[in-house]
Amino acid sequence: MLMSSNERPASLQYQANGFRVITAGGFVLCAVSGERILLEALRYWSVSRQEAYASADLATERLTGKT
Repeated sequence: MLMSSNERPASLQYQANGFRVITAGGFVLCAVSGERILLEALRYWSVSRQEAYASADLATERLTGKT
């Protein structure tokens, strides 16, 4: 059975002012919580770590080393 691209995780390159889709998909996984983040809802990421976060609080935890 074929999966639509929205059912697969996307591969992204995170940049300072956005991100570039490398492999099509509908979501990415939060680097801290593991939850799915729809690309339309993705607001927080780290360019240097190349990872996504589901919320500002989770991004702060990760970047301050409190995870």
